[in-house]
Amino acid sequence: MADELTQVHLTGEQIRALAHPLRLRLLGQLRLAGPATATSLATALATNTGATSYHLRQLAEAGLVIEEQRAGSGRQRWWRAAHDMSSFRRSYYDGDPEATAAAEWLQKQQVSRFAELAENWRRALPGETPAWQDTAEISDYMLELGSAQTQAMMRDIEDVIERYRKLGLDEPAPDARSVALYTSALPRIEGVMEGGEGGTGEDDATGDEADR
Repeated sequence: MADELTQVHLTGEQIRALAHPLRLRLLGQLRLAGPATATSLATALATNTGATSYHLRQLAEAGLVIEEQRAGSGRQRWWRAAHDMSSFRRSYYDGDPEATAAAEWLQKQQVSRFAELAENWRRALPGETPAWQDTAEISDYMLELGSAQTQAMMRDIEDVIERYRKLGLDEPAPDARSVALYTSALPRIEGVMEGGEGGTGEDDATGDEADR
């Protein structure tokens, strides 16, 4: 059976440490691909070993990555992510302006990353199999909910996602691949122009490889 995911609720120190482009990519790569050395990470992320080594140490000081001991590795240092997932809420950092700013930066990065993944999928779409072309999608809905109801809905969605995560590990499909699933529950701001509201948007297919 699939293992349970480990999760960290980011402290002020941790979110400040993570609010850096290369550190965010390093942690994402370790979560996606597993333990690695600074050299292999530098190759994967098209940067230099000195930079990866420095920023790995910063992540380690914050408790987000761990040095892994491996027999026969010589002077090579192996690193792994300390957790499978990170979570944070703005309210965690009341009274800490730097941590609040870091949270805002990470939220912007999430939005940018989603847009990048969606665009990558659109470019790759003509070469995909019919099955994947018809499977990947973006859906949008408009609901009238209170804050507690919205939080409860998101917890229910997380339970469904966890069920399918375990299914994918325990019973891998023949055409299994990494799939990025983004969820959001964003109150609509009155007076701001938006796109279409409601419906499943099945013609606006998207989906791409997860980065963590």
